[in-house]
Amino acid sequence: MDNNKLLAELLLPGIDKTPDYYEQLYPQRNLPEGARVTRVAPSPTGYLHLGTLFTSLINRITATTSGGVFYTRIEDTDKKREIEGGIADIIGGLNRFGISIDEGFVSENREKGDYGPYKQSLRAYIYQCYVKDLLRRGLAYPCFCTAEELTEMREKQERLKIRTGYHGEWAEHRNITYAEAKRLIDEGKSFVIRLRSSGDESRRVIFDDVIKGKIEMPENDEDFVILKSDGIPTYHFAHAVDDHLMRTTHVFRGDEWISSVPKHLELFKILGFRPVKYGHISPIMKLDGDAKRKISKRKDPEAAVRFFAEEGYPAEAVIEYLMTIAASDFEDWRRANPTSDYRCFKFNPKKMSVSGALFDNNKLNDVSKIIISKMKSEEVYSLLSNWAKEFDGEFYGLLTESPDYTKRMLAVDRDGARNARKDIAKWNETKEYFAYYFDRLFSPEYSLPERVTPQDARAFLDKYKAVYDACDDRQSWFDKIKAIAPQIGFAAETKEYKAQPDSFKGSAGDLSGVLRLAVTGRINTPDLCGIMSVLGREKCINRINNYIDNI
Repeated sequence: MDNNKLLAELLLPGIDKTPDYYEQLYPQRNLPEGARVTRVAPSPTGYLHLGTLFTSLINRITATTSGGVFYTRIEDTDKKREIEGGIADIIGGLNRFGISIDEGFVSENREKGDYGPYKQSLRAYIYQCYVKDLLRRGLAYPCFCTAEELTEMREKQERLKIRTGYHGEWAEHRNITYAEAKRLIDEGKSFVIRLRSSGDESRRVIFDDVIKGKIEMPENDEDFVILKSDGIPTYHFAHAVDDHLMRTTHVFRGDEWISSVPKHLELFKILGFRPVKYGHISPIMKLDGDAKRKISKRKDPEAAVRFFAEEGYPAEAVIEYLMTIAASDFEDWRRANPTSDYRCFKFNPKKMSVSGALFDNNKLNDVSKIIISKMKSEEVYSLLSNWAKEFDGEFYGLLTESPDYTKRMLAVDRDGARNARKDIAKWNETKEYFAYYFDRLFSPEYSLPERVTPQDARAFLDKYKAVYDACDDRQSWFDKIKAIAPQIGFAAETKEYKAQPDSFKGSAGDLSGVLRLAVTGRINTPDLCGIMSVLGREKCINRINNYIDNI
């Protein structure tokens, strides 16, 4: 047995499978021509970040557009940084915001699909099989250098102004023999396994990034680690094996990974795999004064996807907004297809920004207002009560005390309205917005419209109480106000007042403002007739009487 095969058996004696076994276990997918298989592969080392949600959306829409598959894979090889609940937060966040998962982890404890396991820590035996094959072929070798020795080597390279790294003449164990490796192992020395790179920094590797276009970089010539001392692979090696065996076709990821592409392409080549197509996504940016910077986990609350849930942005609105920054032609498509599901949009990664899209909270609010304005009261009730149940228990109790009352409240200027109001951007605004519907939240306001005196307000309200009927439609309701107006010196029509301002104290519109303040405590509200119908006669009369007593 030659040196390489002896090394392979020495280092990984328990691995008895060959790559052919796994090639047959995970066959090519039976998909239509041109279908793309994409994935998101987060590490459970923190919460779901906006960038991860954005990347997931790009992968999801790419698979959807092509009739392909989108799956999730948990890259948990960095156990030291893993946090409790990380998987639940990430997968739960994707589910919350409507990123449907075809395969892989669909919840914290459940995965589905034929290409699993979908957690890297459970795939160690697969990676080790491929590493052992590289050892047999002389394309990998053990390295026994300690952390102290590697630090000393790097410091020496820096003193000599030589490019740092484990390459060329600095790759101390590149030609280690079986006998030497066995001696070191017998002495209890730990080791990693490194790739024996055939690259040359003076040569160039060229690849076509599906977002950024043609990119040219120096080849990798570093003998980087592919298997750590605990038998777990590095990210570089694991992702190459997984993306091949899971039959991934396209990988969209953050552009901080561009520098690693030469390593990854070399791995695909050495392993005999067809390389995936990479698309590197520029980070979402934010204005900081006049300058742009990457959205920051430390500085920006919206960096955490949970922020959008807590604020109460509908999932549909967040995704719709992200689509506007994902594709430069999406808004034109939306104007032409106002009622279509965003998944019908033919996404083209070439339409993505190569410099980084700018996060605009005002635009998100505008998008969300439009989305909410199109919802019927039943849908608003469901989404709002679900949000309140999770984030505002007091408000949830009020909303669900009488569901029929709440739904009637939500239907004002919504169900059947030609142009529904676009006042609400997120659910955490609704408690204050709808406060006048609930006695426990109602805050009276005893001010007056500009052209109305306390005496005029009392006179109007006393007369109005006598004719108010909670069953009046909007026209009848306002006709009664107009009928009272001339009796106390106000014009029935606004245009009449404007034509002869010296002949009247104001108009019927000013008097309706008095009624609005009395009943809601607000200067501006949706349809006041509709609001009063929901509140009911008794509550409206009580509030009018309190207003009369206090102005």
